[in-house]
Order: sequence, then C-alpha cells, then structure tokens
Amino acid sequence: QLQPVESGGDLVHSGGSLRLSCTASGFTLDYFAIGWFRQAPGKEREGVACISSRNSTTLYADSVKGRFTISRDSAKNTVYLQMNSLKPEDTAVYYCAGDKHSGYECGVHQQIWYTYWGQGTQVTVSS
Repeated sequence: QLQPVESGGDLVHSGGSLRLSCTASGFTLDYFAIGWFRQAPGKEREGVACISSRNSTTLYADSVKGRFTISRDSAKNTVYLQMNSLKPEDTAVYYCAGDKHSGYECGVHQQIWYTYWGQGTQVTVSS
C-alpha cells in the first residue's frame, strides 16, 4: 500500500508560519505529482497546491497564492508546503496525495486524479 505521510501541523497564531512535510517510505515521490488538500470542519475538502512530477510545475488555489509555497526535496524524498501569513480560515486538516499518471501538469482542483492519500495533519490558526 503506497501511502504518503504528512507532518508539521501545529497550533499557530494568525500571521504565523508553518512548514508541512509529505514523505514516503518504499516509493519515490519524484515519480508522482503531489497535491496538498485541506478540509475544514463542516466543509468539503479543497485543493491548496500541487507540483508536477516531470518539471515541478506548481499551481495554487487563489486563497493561498502569495502565501503558500510547494516544493520538492528529492534527496529527502519529501514535498513541503511552506505556509506564511496564516489566517484563521486556514485552519483545517491538511492532506498530501500522489498522482502517478500526470507528467508535466498537476491538478490543484482535480482530486479524482490522486490515488494515494495520507492520513492528514491538523493545522490550527488562532486569531
């Protein structure tokens, strides 16, 4: 079973920063487009950011553009989500997911593309 693992969630004050990590054992994340998604209580899961496998093209949801950055560290087999200027509305469980079929693109809103999902990490932003 291929399952990525998220970490780095925490409780922070509004305006603060967090870096989430998505790692994997037994498979190489470089071969997958990786997406970060989030689900707040009572809301549907939504896409946050994604990075393609072939050329590391990145896409962001409008709500996080300019504040969040997705990146890869191939040597560490890790994909990061750097989150700055956090707002209370960023509070959610954050999931990373892998899509092995996309090459030069990734789908920040196309959750159906992603086959392998982690268990999530909680991010809470206090006002």
